[in-house]
Amino acid sequence: QAIEGAGATFPKLIYNKWFATYQQQNKGQVNYQAIGSGAGVNAFKAHTVDFGASDAPLSAAEEGQMGGPVVHIPTVGGAVALAYNIKGVGPGMRLTADIIAGIYQGNIKSWNDPAIRAANPGAVLPATAILPVHRTDGSGTTYIFTNYLRKANGAWASSVGAGKSVNWPVGLGGKGNDGVSAVVRRTDGAVGYVELAYAIENRLPFASVRNRSGVFVAPSVESTTAAIAQYARELKANIKVPTVDAPGKGSYPICSLTYILLYRNGGRNTGGAVRLWEWATQPAQQAEARTLYYAPLPAELVQIVQASLRTVRK
Repeated sequence: QAIEGAGATFPKLIYNKWFATYQQQNKGQVNYQAIGSGAGVNAFKAHTVDFGASDAPLSAAEEGQMGGPVVHIPTVGGAVALAYNIKGVGPGMRLTADIIAGIYQGNIKSWNDPAIRAANPGAVLPATAILPVHRTDGSGTTYIFTNYLRKANGAWASSVGAGKSVNWPVGLGGKGNDGVSAVVRRTDGAVGYVELAYAIENRLPFASVRNRSGVFVAPSVESTTAAIAQYARELKANIKVPTVDAPGKGSYPICSLTYILLYRNGGRNTGGAVRLWEWATQPAQQAEARTLYYAPLPAELVQIVQASLRTVRK
């Protein structure tokens, strides 16, 4: 019986690679629909899949609507990159939380805005209009991005807030990480938030972002790993803890774990799903995540994950 899953586009690239390998090793067939975290949670709630996938852990209220206890299993870490397309401007853009919030609130409208010039001394920046690009679907990537802005920018916290979907003051939408990448790629002046692997795959430059220590850090496996490690103690106590805006000089501030969801009391092909994720969280598969710019789980989290999987009724 095939294992069915649906949800986040954020980890799609590594999931597709893992699932292909799993099938090649004759461990079982996996069908995964990357339809966005919001739609994945809905499919999981409707019991039409064996696991849901979401970058946004369920709230207590959401979990209460699932008809049974849910186990959250983190699978990898990933960075949300600010990918941009500005004619004549190459890699190396530097942004701050205040600039990013200003762009997505419609207050910073051109690439030669004084705030952007101040963060990029010596850079030649055109007067090109900025087009902020966001997700149109319920999205865990949006959840990570807006949670970062809520934590790092007071004006954002008191206006737009955070969630899988928000009311965007300005900008153009795209469906999925693929859709946002496509809009940025074809539009001069555009900037969009996408999982790092999508920016690299689409050959889009991406910004370094100033972290809590005042250091401009580029998204990478190393800077994502550094950020998640800062939250190791909190994650042991609560696996749902957001890892955005981490302390530490080497931490990239917009990154998170991504999760799969399983019913603790079992369901459809829960046994197959548990075997799949026991395999995917082993060291060999976790190491493979680096090849697609995802951060492997820290060893102490792998132990927690494996113990959690053993609590699921197959």
